[in-house]
Amino acid sequence: MRFLMISALVLTLAGCSGNVITDYNSSVVFGNYATWAFAQDAGSGSFMSLDGSRVQNAVERELKRKAMRQVTADEADLLANWQIVEEDRLEQTGVGVGFGYGWSNFGWGLAAPPPVREVTEGKLVVELVDTDINEVVWRAVSRRYLTEHQSPETRHELIDEVVAEMFSKYPPGLE
Repeated sequence: MRFLMISALVLTLAGCSGNVITDYNSSVVFGNYATWAFAQDAGSGSFMSLDGSRVQNAVERELKRKAMRQVTADEADLLANWQIVEEDRLEQTGVGVGFGYGWSNFGWGLAAPPPVREVTEGKLVVELVDTDINEVVWRAVSRRYLTEHQSPETRHELIDEVVAEMFSKYPPGLE
């Protein structure tokens, strides 16, 4: 019972933690930025993927909500750059088994660990680059992942949620 209570507490606290991590240049006055454009290499691919299109639409929507105007890259105060970074992790796919026998203070047992498989996931990184100094001034990284098993609708909803949460922390200091 104690284990269940501790597990419930950990899950509750994990649910309260943010799904986005941001970093920014604290010497920048973000109120000075009024225009933006996508960086030429945004998405870092030779063509626009389905998820890339979803990300681009979400970034456009969120910057528009911040009353920033989209212009050409030559005229922009900020360049928006993004990419989906692939990461591999191990995932347990079942439960371990074990058995034992004993009496008093003596006994023996055997156990097998649960099966594990490698899973590739993609996390979203969005950066805003000041065009005058050519440096990243704001960066957001998602703790939520896209997997190949998600439906198009689920991927679209997840990308929209993550990008909205990212830009809820822009400009910094207002959250």
